[in-house]
Amino acid sequence: MLKTIASKTGTAKRPFVKVTFALPADEVAQPVSVLGDFNNWDPHAHPLKKRSNGTCSAVVEVPAGSASGASIITG
Repeated sequence: MLKTIASKTGTAKRPFVKVTFALPADEVAQPVSVLGDFNNWDPHAHPLKKRSNGTCSAVVEVPAGSASGASIITG
């Protein structure tokens, strides 16, 4: 199951939100990436990377209040 976590960053004039996308490492058998408006739908911009905590994750920084869509793709 995909897990997302958001946290605010940036400044008052340029606020951003960091969103973490994570999957259990045992559910990731092939490369997985996060795509959306925030990276021009580039499948190479935000690949999930294996972490020592047993997950694969990617952190994406988007402007606060934006309505960017996101998709997870494998391949």
